[in-house]
Order: sequence, then structure tokens, then C-alpha cells
Amino acid sequence: MNEHYARIIEAIGEDPQRPGLKDTPKRAAKAMQYLTQGYRQSLEDIVNDAIFPSDCSEMVLVKDIELYSLCEHHLLPFIGKAHVAYIPNGKVLGLSKVARIVDMFARRLQIQEQLTVEIAETIQDVTGAAGVGVIIEAKHMCMMMRGVEKQNSVMKTSAMLGSFRSQQATRTEFLSLIR
Repeated sequence: MNEHYARIIEAIGEDPQRPGLKDTPKRAAKAMQYLTQGYRQSLEDIVNDAIFPSDCSEMVLVKDIELYSLCEHHLLPFIGKAHVAYIPNGKVLGLSKVARIVDMFARRLQIQEQLTVEIAETIQDVTGAAGVGVIIEAKHMCMMMRGVEKQNSVMKTSAMLGSFRSQQATRTEFLSLIR
């Protein structure tokens, strides 16, 4: 990967050997490995048996989970927050695991629409929840720094499964709680 970054630096007209850029290919490769670490993580390791029996049948919401991802179309960042809720059905997931699941999928080349669905389906699969709702709000550098250059636009996506899709009251409660 270091060599590829050196070639990219050359291709834009710079000298990868000049003092300010000499170690940039190595640093960029290390950063890319970190930003895409989700490919090297497994759901089993993330969850790590942190699923607990519970009589709770009311909504569990983890709000404002910050996320950082790379757009698969331009390799530019999109940055935002996720709101994840579910209705337990006999078991709950350890609180930090919700954020870790968001991070695992965000740290892959992504589009926000797919990221939202992946998080929702994974929470559903892991918990067996009666319903799951996920909303992501993010700013996309590919839209802010290039192309239309719109600085204040925010993309919002949602995925509603189970009771979040079939019961308007559940969906309404979720939406009111994240406001």
C-alpha cells in the first residue's frame, strides 16, 4: 500500500521524496488500515457473548453514536451520528456493543444507505428483537469538498424492522426520542 500511495503522490505532480512527504505513503497506508479496520473485525468478536437475558420489553435506544466512514465512490469521509433502538424479546445486548457494531460496519468502504440497513439487520439477528430502528445523519465530504460543494447538506437514512415498521406508535416513539 505504501508504494501505491507514493505513486499517487507522483501522479498528482508532487515529489514523494521531498521532506514534507517522505513518510507520507507510510502514514497514509497506516491511516487507511485504521479507517477500514471493519474488514478485519468479526461480529462474534465484537459481541463477545454480551447478550443477556432480560424481561425488558420496552424500547432500548442508543442515541448520537458518532460514526466515521469512507464513501465507496470517492474514498472521501462521511461523518455523522447513528441512533439505534430495539424492542427486546427476552434478551438485551451489552450497551457498548451497539456502538461497536456501528463502528465495525462504518469502518468499511460504504454508502450510507447500506450502512443503515447493515446495522439494523445485525442488531435484529444478534438480539432477536421484536423490532429495530436505525437512523443515520451524516455529512459527506464528497458532496462538500467536490462536485456540488454544498456545505450544509445532511443526509438522513432510516431502516425500520419488525414492530418499528408495522406499528406506527413504536416508530413515532423512536422518532420523538431522537429529537
